[in-house]
Amino acid sequence: MAKAGDVVRLLLGSTALWLSLLGARTASASKAVTANLAAKWPETPLLLEASEFMAEESNEKFWQFLETVQELAIYKQTESDYSYYNLILRKAGQFLDNLHINLLKFAFSIRAYSPTIQMFQQIAADEPPPDGCVAFVVIHEKHTCKVNEIKKLLKKATSRPRPYLYKGDHKFPANKENLPVIILYAEMGTRAFRKFHTVLSEKAQNGEILYVLRHYVQKPASQKMYLSGYGVELAIKSTEYKVLDDTQGKTVTNTSIEDITETNEVQGFLFGKLKERYSDLRDNLTTFQKYLIESNNEMMPLKVWELQDLSFQAASQIMSTPVYDAIKLMKDISQNFPIKARSLTRTAVNQRMREEIQENQKHLQDRFEIQPGDAGLYINGLHVDMDSYDPFNLLDMLKLEGKVMNGLRNLGIKEEHMSKFLKLSSPDWDDTYALDIRHSSIMWINDLETDDLYVMWPSSCQELLKPVSPGSIPFIRRNFHNLVLFIDPAQEYTVDFIKLAELFFYHKIPLRIGFVFIVNTDDEVDGKNDAGVALWRAFNYIAEEHDVSQAFISIVHMYQKVENHNILTVDNVKGVLQNEFPHANIWDILGIYSKYDGERKAGASYYRMTGLGPLPQALYNGESFHHEELNIRELETAVLHRMMDETAYLQKEVFMGTLNDRTNAIDFLMDRNNVVPRINPLILYNKWQYLNLISTSVTADVEDSSTFFFLDSQDKSAVIAENMYYVTQEDDVISSVTFWIIADFDKPSGRKLLFNALNHLEISVHGRLGVIYNPTSKIDEDNTAISRGILAAFLTLENSFLRNFLRKLAEEETATAIYSGDKIKRFLTEGMNKNAFEKKYNTIGVNIFRTHQLFCQDVLKLRPGEIGVVSNGKFLGPLDEDFCAEDFYLLEKITLTHLVEKIEDIVENTEVNSKNLSDLVMKIDALLSSLPKHASRYDVTFLEENHSIIKINSQENDMSFDVIAIVDPLTREAQKMAQLLIVLGKIINMKIKLFMNCRGKLSEAPLKSFYRFVLEPELTLPPNDVTGPVAKFLDIPESPLLTLNMITPESWLVETVHSNCDLDNIHLKDIEKTVTAEYELEYLLLEGHCFDIITEEPPWGLQFTLGTKNKPVVVDTIVMANLGYFQLKANPGAWILKLRQGKSEDIYQIVGHEETDSQPDLGEVVVVLNSFKSKILEVQVQKKPDKIQEDILSDKDEKKGVWDSIKSFTRSLHKKEDNKETDVLNIFSVASGHLYERFLRIMMLSVLRNTKTPVKFWFLKNYLSPTFKEVIPHMAEEYGFQYELVQYRWPRWLHQQTEKQRIIWGYKILFLDVLFPLAVDKIIFVDADQVVRHDLKELRDFDLDGAPYGYTPFCDSRTEMDGYRFWKTGYWASHLLRRKYHISALYVVDLKKFRRIAAGDRLRGQYQTLSQDPNSLSNLDQDLPNNMIYQVAIKSLPQDWLWCETWCDDESKQRAKTIDLCNNPKTKEPKLKAAARIVPEWVEYDTEIRQLLDHLENKKKNAILTHDEL
Repeated sequence: MAKAGDVVRLLLGSTALWLSLLGARTASASKAVTANLAAKWPETPLLLEASEFMAEESNEKFWQFLETVQELAIYKQTESDYSYYNLILRKAGQFLDNLHINLLKFAFSIRAYSPTIQMFQQIAADEPPPDGCVAFVVIHEKHTCKVNEIKKLLKKATSRPRPYLYKGDHKFPANKENLPVIILYAEMGTRAFRKFHTVLSEKAQNGEILYVLRHYVQKPASQKMYLSGYGVELAIKSTEYKVLDDTQGKTVTNTSIEDITETNEVQGFLFGKLKERYSDLRDNLTTFQKYLIESNNEMMPLKVWELQDLSFQAASQIMSTPVYDAIKLMKDISQNFPIKARSLTRTAVNQRMREEIQENQKHLQDRFEIQPGDAGLYINGLHVDMDSYDPFNLLDMLKLEGKVMNGLRNLGIKEEHMSKFLKLSSPDWDDTYALDIRHSSIMWINDLETDDLYVMWPSSCQELLKPVSPGSIPFIRRNFHNLVLFIDPAQEYTVDFIKLAELFFYHKIPLRIGFVFIVNTDDEVDGKNDAGVALWRAFNYIAEEHDVSQAFISIVHMYQKVENHNILTVDNVKGVLQNEFPHANIWDILGIYSKYDGERKAGASYYRMTGLGPLPQALYNGESFHHEELNIRELETAVLHRMMDETAYLQKEVFMGTLNDRTNAIDFLMDRNNVVPRINPLILYNKWQYLNLISTSVTADVEDSSTFFFLDSQDKSAVIAENMYYVTQEDDVISSVTFWIIADFDKPSGRKLLFNALNHLEISVHGRLGVIYNPTSKIDEDNTAISRGILAAFLTLENSFLRNFLRKLAEEETATAIYSGDKIKRFLTEGMNKNAFEKKYNTIGVNIFRTHQLFCQDVLKLRPGEIGVVSNGKFLGPLDEDFCAEDFYLLEKITLTHLVEKIEDIVENTEVNSKNLSDLVMKIDALLSSLPKHASRYDVTFLEENHSIIKINSQENDMSFDVIAIVDPLTREAQKMAQLLIVLGKIINMKIKLFMNCRGKLSEAPLKSFYRFVLEPELTLPPNDVTGPVAKFLDIPESPLLTLNMITPESWLVETVHSNCDLDNIHLKDIEKTVTAEYELEYLLLEGHCFDIITEEPPWGLQFTLGTKNKPVVVDTIVMANLGYFQLKANPGAWILKLRQGKSEDIYQIVGHEETDSQPDLGEVVVVLNSFKSKILEVQVQKKPDKIQEDILSDKDEKKGVWDSIKSFTRSLHKKEDNKETDVLNIFSVASGHLYERFLRIMMLSVLRNTKTPVKFWFLKNYLSPTFKEVIPHMAEEYGFQYELVQYRWPRWLHQQTEKQRIIWGYKILFLDVLFPLAVDKIIFVDADQVVRHDLKELRDFDLDGAPYGYTPFCDSRTEMDGYRFWKTGYWASHLLRRKYHISALYVVDLKKFRRIAAGDRLRGQYQTLSQDPNSLSNLDQDLPNNMIYQVAIKSLPQDWLWCETWCDDESKQRAKTIDLCNNPKTKEPKLKAAARIVPEWVEYDTEIRQLLDHLENKKKNAILTHDEL
């Protein structure tokens, strides 16, 4: 007895043991809820997914991987799934480092590349494949699955149309693209594939064909493919009104806490007997009993004072756990909060932790604007957005980071220095390069600093800081504003330019004006017969005799006399000269012997050198203008605007002290970073090819061309880099910009390039130069005389002699002499080692040229003899022959200002193990520059890290990611982030700091749901896992009413395909088994924004269609006025986006598009969906010239209305519609949960019973149960109505609702303009719980007096409910001003009017503003239209149209045309009970539909039995 007492005492003394007992007991007894999500397409082979992972690394790696797995699929039949999976990983491991193998496993886990495989499958289906072919080829529209037919089909291939190739197509590496194209559709790794691949790869290597591979699986797998990367929420529902369908089974009422306290047995303990036996422990036993009761029913609501510190209490519990379990505990607390909340209230808050959290929060708020409660996740300083980021974007980010970190590690950068390089980012170049205007060819007609005209103006920079009226420019005697006009007297625009210059000059605008005269450069032409030459000579004469200002004034006079086509004549010039300078001899000035012709060619030469495009051209402080700004009206405004912008910039510089009175204004402006000597579009706006110069373990001799041939691009580039010789400015100085010039130096073009490069090197402080040989013809000693001389010079001469000797070899006279038989040593000068040079020259051989030629051909894709330039690993080419010294300067400047200066700074200030720092700078720059432009990195730090931060260190001896996580443990972000961090920890080696960003003084429960984030680091395969990824909810209390929600990435449209209970109302007490929910990814969303380029406005009502070559229209959509937004539902594949036939196509044309797969100038827009990530297009349209006045949404003055034309087209889409015009009643409704679907079916029956007009029902598909979707076609057949399920994804830019009911309300009102085809003129919304007693045709035809919609006002007749009429007081009373407050249970919408006045866009705009306030729009679907009554008018419908017992008296019921089962806030009567009591016919309808459902169920059972018997 004593021993037993000791046991009880021990139990009562150990809370930890209580908890372990509690866990053991509840787990065994609990029921579970599970949810999974499958793709609509079958499972795709992992081998193909692995190949796509490789393709993202590089096209070369894809083909290398392919070679190693040619027949790998054969093992699939003999090996287990697990063995085959590991075999694929081993094969991929030959090309990947450890991190990328982990990322490949993660990619498999989330099936990241499955959409790409499915995209190719859809393209193959569109071909279509020949019958019975495992693999087939398409040769310019001809198909075959026989290898021996390829030769025959190739013969006339080029006479047939060339196939369209997509950006994601896998092209076999080749040097030429203009060859016949053979597309192979096959499954990699199969025998059929290998047969074709062997033949096609050989033909491609021989340069006969362009070989393209597209994945094609003839017999896709039968099993479903389960997805991950989404959240599942089990939210607790309010049970204020009963919403369970009584046909679903028994309902048990909730047991109160008082009843349970009296229960004798709790979790296996018989407390009655224990208290009898151990009376001395009665109080302790009662405490223990209460504890177990509370923990067993943890769902009891908490008091306000218990809520206040919950977040800090959760953090205290997490911080007190061993560090490696902390994240798991955060996951448990956040994801199961409703049952953890009670125990959290008993946790004492660590006060040191609270103080440290508050200190850190203040620091985070000040530095990063992170508020208490906010979440943030930073990987290597890159911000991961927890709202929109999904695992697919995360995978891309980790791949890219891994590539950079690996590269830096291979270059010898230590772990501690790596973050310095990672944080580097290129400056934001906005493409506004400026030309240096310090050039002698510019004729300045005034000078603000020296001309007497401006002598009275102040000259101090401080004047810039004095206040001036808005829009005015301070008058200061400094050349801060400079306008250069390029004048070609032979062109019409010159008249406007001269007028503009006159305007600025005479109004004394503080602007220095300069001219560049571009006139005829032919020496034979003189001023007698060429107006341009005459003008130039006259200008020089007047400037010399008087001054430049006088010369300008005379030019103005000449242009005032211009008549014919606005073009100057010699007579105009002559006339002014005679008039203003009567003593001058005109022909001495203009004639053949004129002494005023000096520097005539300088202007044209300067214009050519600038690289500016066609005339007219003008520069403001060196920056050019857009073409459309270059007429006189626009240019005047543009110049003044730029002067104002520049003034603001100058004010800042004066304020900062960088500009003062000692500064030369022009030098200050021209020494800015974006100023260049020449604007070469090839350099500034071309896409560069980035070379990877980091060597792998491969080593090869640069003279061994046969080994070099087999290396991949990266190794080829690395070998060239390792064996490159340079000419530098000085010895032992870091050269931060490395040029390689590629050319055939035995040709004049190559020597010219070398000469220009050496010229640039003379003035370069940062540059060094290496050469790559790209011979034009067969390589032998005769063809490489100069090239061998250059190579020998690099190998033997010292740097000081090398530059001069190379310059000598680059001269044409030297080349001519050598080719004529002169010895090359004749050109060596004193001090050079002649013997060493001659010996090397004679023994050098030509192998190195073969290696270089291979590099040019395979890596740079240059043809023999083509020239190019590489600047720090960035390749530009092929180039034309005019790549001058200024171009090298420009290239160096851009290279320097991007990253190089910062890289050089880090390299100089850190201990780096590198023998050649110039090489290191070049390789780091090549690596970092190749990265896509990413968002900036944040260096997030904390003041204190002792009590509020969980720190987990990375494994040593391996590169690690730096992860900073900031989160409040009781938020949705924590629910998601905890699982994400657990998964990340298994994929990457990471050093993590997790900060508890708790909110204090909570007044309501921070979380109201259970949550699971479905994400695993690696694929789990059978037999371990039969179902694939799944969300499992165990230990869920049975009493609350729950609703299941999927929270998926933004571009996913999912639907429920199977469930064994009502997912909207899960009551575990009533369910004997596990609740299972199966969802399917029905569509991927294609989103876009569309604008009219002329009006810069969205084209309201414009329609797009999406389809394929064989089925042009699969889906259609309408453009919103909000942001020109549109969305289309699609699945992986290649789609064609078009303007819809009819008005859209008649009035508009597509003139540009971005983020598509086709060229921007192609009218046919090809869009490829090949990823689970969001795809957002930008489409520009323009009205056709003859349709400028027409409007899509107007149908006036037309014999046949636009609506008719669209209807006729829509009808061809919706096959259910009849060919002839029909009078259809369109009824829209929404429902969620089995009870409301039951009401909905009754509502439909009541509509049909009361009309003779054909009816079409429109249901919001998003929330319908699988049962309803299964039954509806049978109902349609039985009762003779049409129906359509409509769907719209809540746009990402529109404020999101999180509660399911509010989302449904939003769908009722926010998307009326885009949910239905334009063919639907009017739609009537009828609530699901309504019974119709009258013909709704009458409501449809009701005159709305110009309003876009009509609603019924709330009844006032039941006076006992006055206390509940919220619209009679407060905000609503003052807002409505005696107008009625309308109920949203029934309304009719004139969609034509609604769209024409952009009512949908107005409603969304107002919603966006109001919904930011959580206390606003409590009845969203009702409050929004009532609040907008002054902007979007409501027509009040007669009261009889909607009667509900809550608000209307009994007397008016007999006139009711519809009866709505409104909730009664007074009685809270359940809807089912109210329906049977209020609406007599409701029971009849219910019985009739029940009989139909039973009949269908029996039919289904019989069909299954029959099938089984067979």
